[in-house]
Amino acid sequence: MSHLRFLVATLKPHGIQFLVKQDVARKVFLQRQRYVSSGATEPFLSGSNSNYVEEMYYTWLENPKSVHKSWDLFFRNANAGAPPGQAYQTHLPDLSKSRALLFQSHGLAKTPGKAEKLVEDHLAVQSLIRAYQIRGHHVAQLDPLGILDADLDSFVPSDLITTIDKLGENFKLLYINQYVWPEAWLYGLHESDLDKVFRLPTITFIGGDETALSLREIIKRLENTYCQHIGLEFMFINDVEQCQWIRQKFETPGVMKFTNEEKRTLLARLVRSMRFEDFLARKWSSEKRFGLEGCEVMIPALKTIIDKSSEMGAEYVIMGMPHRGRLNVLANVIRKELEQIFCQFDPKLEAADEGSGDVKYHLGMYHERINRATNKNITLSLVANPSHLEAVNPVVQGKTKAEQFYRGDTEGKKVMSILLHGDAAFAGQGVVYETFHLSDLPSYTTNGTIHVVVNNQIGFTTDPRMARSSPYPTDVARVVNAPIFHVNADDPEAVMYVCNVAVEWRNTFNKDVVVDLVCYRRRGHNEMDEPMFTQPLMYKQIHKQVPVLKKYADKLIADGTVTLQEFEEEIAKYDKICEEAYTRSKDKKILHIKHWLDSPWPGFFNLNGEPKSMTCPPTGIPEDMLNHIGNGASSVPLEGFKIHGGLSRILKGRLEMTKNRVVDWALGEYMAFGSLLKEGIHVRLSGQDVERGTFSHRHHVLHDQEVDKRTCVPMNHLWEQQAPYTVCNSSLSEYGVLGFELGFAMASPNALVCWEAQFGDFHNTAQCIIDQFISSGQAKWVRHNGIVLLLPHGMEGMGPEHSSARPERFLQMSNDDSDAYPEFSADFEVSQLYECNWIVVNCSTPANYFHVLRRQILLPFRKPLIIFTPKSLLRHPEAKSSFDEMVSGRSSYKCCELTSICMQSQYILSTLHVRILVSFSVLSLLSSLLSTPLSLVLQRYVGREPAAAPATGNKNAHLVSLRRFLDTVFNLEAFEGKMF
Repeated sequence: MSHLRFLVATLKPHGIQFLVKQDVARKVFLQRQRYVSSGATEPFLSGSNSNYVEEMYYTWLENPKSVHKSWDLFFRNANAGAPPGQAYQTHLPDLSKSRALLFQSHGLAKTPGKAEKLVEDHLAVQSLIRAYQIRGHHVAQLDPLGILDADLDSFVPSDLITTIDKLGENFKLLYINQYVWPEAWLYGLHESDLDKVFRLPTITFIGGDETALSLREIIKRLENTYCQHIGLEFMFINDVEQCQWIRQKFETPGVMKFTNEEKRTLLARLVRSMRFEDFLARKWSSEKRFGLEGCEVMIPALKTIIDKSSEMGAEYVIMGMPHRGRLNVLANVIRKELEQIFCQFDPKLEAADEGSGDVKYHLGMYHERINRATNKNITLSLVANPSHLEAVNPVVQGKTKAEQFYRGDTEGKKVMSILLHGDAAFAGQGVVYETFHLSDLPSYTTNGTIHVVVNNQIGFTTDPRMARSSPYPTDVARVVNAPIFHVNADDPEAVMYVCNVAVEWRNTFNKDVVVDLVCYRRRGHNEMDEPMFTQPLMYKQIHKQVPVLKKYADKLIADGTVTLQEFEEEIAKYDKICEEAYTRSKDKKILHIKHWLDSPWPGFFNLNGEPKSMTCPPTGIPEDMLNHIGNGASSVPLEGFKIHGGLSRILKGRLEMTKNRVVDWALGEYMAFGSLLKEGIHVRLSGQDVERGTFSHRHHVLHDQEVDKRTCVPMNHLWEQQAPYTVCNSSLSEYGVLGFELGFAMASPNALVCWEAQFGDFHNTAQCIIDQFISSGQAKWVRHNGIVLLLPHGMEGMGPEHSSARPERFLQMSNDDSDAYPEFSADFEVSQLYECNWIVVNCSTPANYFHVLRRQILLPFRKPLIIFTPKSLLRHPEAKSSFDEMVSGRSSYKCCELTSICMQSQYILSTLHVRILVSFSVLSLLSSLLSTPLSLVLQRYVGREPAAAPATGNKNAHLVSLRRFLDTVFNLEAFEGKMF
């Protein structure tokens, strides 16, 4: 049946009709089967070829013009009753001239033996072409050093004829893996066949306008396409159209040609890339720079991608990369001022704002400029990245998705992402795989990402043989059918062509693509490292290696594209630019980290990057709005939509609660989200099973019980003019998805972006994102982010699994200063939160949860919000809140008990001794066991004496300060109710 599936795939418009005819075709064919079995009379219809002939016959029955004329004549004669041995040669004089020449080139007389040889040779040539397409990359000349293989399978595939002299009638022997194989054994082709003309199949474009070529020319063109400086991996893609598209781009003769102007531009970009690295090496020889030496072609490659993308309509390009080459990218791609880069090497430089800036090769950048190649506006953003090399991947994807969403760019034509990788990290770090598996998910796709791998063929000091099990570092991309273009980085023109094709691929198919720049690392892992310790052979060769700039310049000078004088003038011109910037950089004494933001929020802060106020309006809403949202949450807005019976009971329960003016946990969340949507705030809730809710409490997406894939999101039908609500189940990933949502929250401050773990303790597999981006983002890069982490079950003692979301970790990672005592003022509460690196809460009532979600948007700044949502309280009959606690005029500060470190955890951290902090956790547990409000437990623990101003050296100063804090902010006298 494989041939039938093949035909249905290739004849899609006629597929159904063809299947209807299938039985008839089989009967007719079986009547002719005697010709197949008669090897003497029709020798080419032997058993080994019968499947192929049967396939051709079915194709001919469907459309006689879809097969070659020779098959058309054969089947017509056979159906007309031609006797065995004559069907294939009848009407030979009527063949076209090209067909006659084809027969003549093979010396074909009207003899069955030679006809059989013709068919077998054509099949052999088709197999040979396919072998090059599948395995040609294994013998491509990819390594600039010429000593290593780009892949770990260092063998020559036995089905490739990589040089013509291998075709010999004496059966030259090829030694492969200690085994001896006769080459002609595979195809039956000999030296005498080299000048025979073969009809080219439709699966190749090597002929250009020609439909037939000699075997010698076929091998030559296949070698030029697949075995030179470009290695193509694409035949694993299960879409015929996509494979044909790639074949046409690379096999068509003469496609890789550049104008003299394009070559001169490429040379100028190489000059800038290489001279920038040389300049840094001269001025700061003892500083770590993580230079790009050995892969200088990456700069013109990125610029080519951006130019081509701009030509195709891209307006915003978002990039993420590790540290190697970042300074060069900032200088020559993003166009960061050189003096801003150079001044960071000054050890006396002081930061003007709160950010530490981390190190210079981790900072980001945002820049709007005119693209010179297209004369169009383009915005470039390089996302700041910690040393966790690939952690930035999902962050970039989330930011890209957000920019596409807010611009209405559903096809990704205006906003795109470029991710740069190192070879060892690309193969070794699991977040790469997690990110790839987001690429085609409806709520996460960015419509294709261009991945550029700087393949140094080494990871720090680790040889590839110890760094990965896969042949290539890029094999992870095969899981999503992304084509992989390996290219020798010492061939700049090949690199440019591959980059152009990569952009066209993304623009055409909206899918990921990988460009693997096979290069080397001229220095060690950093400039202070000695690589000869561990890779002596490689670095002996590297020391002899002629830089790519000299190679390419010599080539262009030799062919007259540029003169030596023009080349030297280009070098002198850029050297002068660097020297002048260096002189200006000496005047820089203060570094403004805010100038390095990768995600500015224009209009949200004042010109100095500070909040416009320190006030937060009340977070309550009018009662009629509560009623409206409650009614919407209790109904199905689509007519004829059949919901599950159990869900009908849940909706009726919501309606009953609305009538009784109370909310449970799920309805309180619904109220918060719905009210923000009316105010124009986009709400996005993402995570594992969030549509229904892990504990079957949310049900934000309704499923029709009778119509497959018909769904309804009632919250998108609350108001006529409202912001969209996005609720999306994610892949079973925490690291990748949390990074994605963090990136999404970067794009705009006017969105509530929430990630919910399936269980709270699952955040531990996303700890890298929490450590490197969320808790420390503002301290490192002055980056505000309003991401919300919903961690179910908090700390509920349910056993060894899923019993704790580890609140102590978040408290330990909170910034604190035990000697800082904030002044009490009218805006004390908001100022208190502004000093935090994040806000940690453990709400005990639905009203708490409602207010804290709304406050996250109403605050004049953005901080990450960690919410330890309960499981035991989701359906507890007494864990309900009245509308009175949620109406206009109410706010989180007057409603939230201290039960959870309530939004003020940072103050407690800054005023309590460590022992008292531990006691505080114990008291929290005690209050839960005694069903007593934590406020009362603290009251008894601390005492009710009036708080006096803390005295210097007073051993009770922390307690007094806490008492004053509790009295002033939480108004303990007003607290009632219990903690369940």
